[in-house]
Amino acid sequence: MRLIFMGTPEFSVPVLDALKDAGQEILAVYCQPPRPAGRGKKERPTPVHARALEMGLEVRHPVSLKGAEEQEAFAALGADVAVVVAYGLILPQAVLDAPAQGCLNIHASLLPRWRGAAPIHRAIMAGDDMTGVCIMQMEAGLDTGPVLLRHATPIAPTETTGQLHDRLSQIGAASIVEALDRLPTLTPVPQPEDGVTYAAKIDKAEAAIDWTRPAVELVRQINGLSPFPGAWTMLNGERVKLLAAAPAPGEGTPGQMLDDTLMVACGQGALRILTAQRAGKSAQDAAVFLRGQPVPKGTQLG
Repeated sequence: MRLIFMGTPEFSVPVLDALKDAGQEILAVYCQPPRPAGRGKKERPTPVHARALEMGLEVRHPVSLKGAEEQEAFAALGADVAVVVAYGLILPQAVLDAPAQGCLNIHASLLPRWRGAAPIHRAIMAGDDMTGVCIMQMEAGLDTGPVLLRHATPIAPTETTGQLHDRLSQIGAASIVEALDRLPTLTPVPQPEDGVTYAAKIDKAEAAIDWTRPAVELVRQINGLSPFPGAWTMLNGERVKLLAAAPAPGEGTPGQMLDDTLMVACGQGALRILTAQRAGKSAQDAAVFLRGQPVPKGTQLG
């Protein structure tokens, strides 16, 4: 098929690769513009931009698609379909209508649960045991379009957002290839009215750990905010990110270490820190972290 690809972050790259490998004709790649990054604040292309250039594809990165000139340039490509995955810009109706068979979105949840910006984070933070990928026909509403194809997958009890992100990216890549192959035979299924939830964008204010909360909630917070923005606590006057945790048997004063191997008491129960990161350092598993700085039993976090 003649298609336009629209995506920006790392999550979208395996999808672009899969479409290319499947022999689809990619007319152009749309992504967010390069932005300043790193210590020198030099403009850096997005992951999709960089990958598309490696493939020799035409890259377009308009700041907006609201203007008539950009909409006309999009329509002039004469695409059969547009594939959209984590693009980051609102698509006006003129853009949605331009491809002969519309725009297909790869969404990382089992719609109508977790419409919106952060479905992977929110699924883990809510304690969901299942998630998946939906291939959806786009319309003007926020992730409200009918679903063409869905693939479910379980969420492991201690899976982080980073781990689930990578799995769902691969599932999404396989799903869109399947959907395009089967497009003439797929029936769009309207989303039900019941079960709608919204995955609001993650606010960094959600990352501070309150040790008076139950351990089960804090494990979800830590794993759900890993690797970004990273749940954090104070240890000996230093902010430390906690990037993976698991429930553990134990009780005690909230925030207090119950042993010498990073088991922490919570408001109810306890958890074990599996991965942590000091400021300016890389993430380390518990054993390596403790070699750099022992955290003895009785140490208070907060």
